[in-house]
Amino acid sequence: MGKKSVITEAHEIQLAIELVNLGARLQLLESETSLSRERLLKLYKELKGVSPPKGMLPFSTDWFLTWQPNIHASLFMNIHKYLIEHADVKGIEAIVKAYKLYLEQMPGNPNQEQVLSLTRAWTLVRFFESKMLSLACCCKCGGHFVSYKYDLHKNYACGLCHMPSRAGKLKKVKEVEKAAYELVA
Repeated sequence: MGKKSVITEAHEIQLAIELVNLGARLQLLESETSLSRERLLKLYKELKGVSPPKGMLPFSTDWFLTWQPNIHASLFMNIHKYLIEHADVKGIEAIVKAYKLYLEQMPGNPNQEQVLSLTRAWTLVRFFESKMLSLACCCKCGGHFVSYKYDLHKNYACGLCHMPSRAGKLKKVKEVEKAAYELVA
C-alpha cells in the first residue's frame, strides 16, 4: 500500500466540499475523489446536516432533449466546451467552473433549485465523452444545442426557434429561456 500525501488528501477533501456545496450526489463524489465512502458520508452530513439522497443517478439521455432541460443543458455544454478549448481546464475542474458560470446566468433566487443540477451536468459531460450526445447547430439562430450524436442535423431547429405549443406558459420560464437564448446565440 502506497503512502498517501497529506496535500493530495487535503485537495481531495476541498474538492469534495466544493462538490457537496454545489449539490453533488454521493455517487459523483465517489467517482471524482479517492476518499472513502465513510469519509464522504461524514463530510456530506457535516456540511448539509442530513444524509445524502439515496437512489440511482439519472441515466437517460432523453431528459436532456426535452424542451426546457435542453436549453439549460446546451448553455452548460457551450460554457464547458469553451473552457476546455480556451481556458486550459479539464475533468472535474472544467465541470465545476462551467457549472458555476451556468449558475451565474440563471436569474432568480440562488437558493432555488436549478433546472440543471451539478449531478446532471456531470452526467451530461459523460454522455458527451461516450459520444451518445453532441452539439448540433440550429439552422435558424446558429446556436449550438444538445442533440443525439447520430441524428440528422442538416435542418435542425432548436427548442427556442421551434418552440413546442405547450412550452413557455409561465412568465418566469419565458424570462429564463430568453436569457439562455441570448447567451447561446
